[in-house]
Amino acid sequence: MPRLALYALIVCALAVVAAVVSFVEGTVLIGVVWVLLAGLSSNMCWYYVKRGRAVRRESVTG
Repeated sequence: MPRLALYALIVCALAVVAAVVSFVEGTVLIGVVWVLLAGLSSNMCWYYVKRGRAVRRESVTG
């Protein structure tokens, strides 16, 4: 797994935990922001994983 994908996965997990804590404490608006950040970092993680696979596949074939 590429390093940037791992960092994005860690940010995603921390954002989900922060969102749960925010919703439990009753601050819905902040919780929504954390959920949006989790979605963004999740997409970044998938992008870097797919890009890493493509680079690895190209280095093998080319």
